[in-house]
Amino acid sequence: MSGPIRAYLVAGGRYHDIDYARAQLLGLLAEDPDIRTDVASDYADSEAIAAADFLLSYTCDVPGTPEQQKALADYVAGGGRWFALHGTNSVLEFMAEGVRAPRGHDALMQTLGSQFLAHPPIGRFTVRVAAPEHPLVAGIDDFEVEDELYLCEYHGEIHTLLDTRFSGRAPGFVEGEFLGDEPRPVLYLHPVGAGEVLYLTLGHCRSKYDMRPVMDEYPRTERCAWESPVYWELLRRGLRWAAGKSLRT
Repeated sequence: MSGPIRAYLVAGGRYHDIDYARAQLLGLLAEDPDIRTDVASDYADSEAIAAADFLLSYTCDVPGTPEQQKALADYVAGGGRWFALHGTNSVLEFMAEGVRAPRGHDALMQTLGSQFLAHPPIGRFTVRVAAPEHPLVAGIDDFEVEDELYLCEYHGEIHTLLDTRFSGRAPGFVEGEFLGDEPRPVLYLHPVGAGEVLYLTLGHCRSKYDMRPVMDEYPRTERCAWESPVYWELLRRGLRWAAGKSLRT
């Protein structure tokens, strides 16, 4: 009899309702009786991550130390699977001229395959199925969602499964001009050595106190793609992929 599948969930950071995301993800993980989950708010316990069968992350502004970044790179390159959500590739600096995405976390961003640069205001956009034959998205139709449309720079080999289109400006960001109506990946696979990263940019959430110290109270609650059934389907498929289970029914 084989043992349990060991998941390691990192949920932490700023500018998002991490409590909400953590609770939702733990509920999804609990749907599979084979999965047992350890939870942390950062990547400090590299040994525990190395012992996990897969890594799941919902973070913002949690790049980890250089040593932790190298451990993450080694984990994936050694055959690990990492299902990264929303702001995992975000490192932010609030400056007088706007929000900047500082470089200097190369090991993390190269492992993830991307670095967040900006997003336009939350709004509705169409997500296109770019690889309809892939089991992670097979049977899913193009859909509309209200969320943050992530605009990123990319590193290494990217296999885009879902994408969207955007051309214009992202107000409030230092690198906020994105001209050319080119596809913007929403869900992609990024091979790293013997392992792989699955990155899903959707899933913004924010509540009353999540913008401190930028502002004392945020004026509304945002759930975005979390209110869309297709997002939950993508999460469930992503977790089955991460756990090494079949995606075909």
